Amino acid sequence: AKLNALETEGKELFDARCASCHGADAAGKNEFGPPLIHIIYETGHHGDEAFYRAALQGVRGHHWSFGDMPAVAEITRDEVSKIISYIRVTQRENGIF
Repeated sequence: AKLNALETEGKELFDARCASCHGADAAGKNEFGPPLIHIIYETGHHGDEAFYRAALQGVRGHHWSFGDMPAVAEITRDEVSKIISYIRVTQRENGIF
């Protein structure tokens, strides 16, 4: 599906700030970070606030064996919001919810 302007900006931010650990297209990256295009991260289990908390504050690892996720340096809530829009549309495209 074609991404709208917000989702496109979210993808660009994801590629720049998140893909090094969470992989291209949020598919995960061995030895670094889990896939975000996964049922564990659907809205009913990990709502948007969980993504804000992870990026802005860091979170303790609890579903995967990658360890704790540190806060993303100098990322803003607005940037995380755009990244979430990209993750959510990509999840929907992959039948997550």
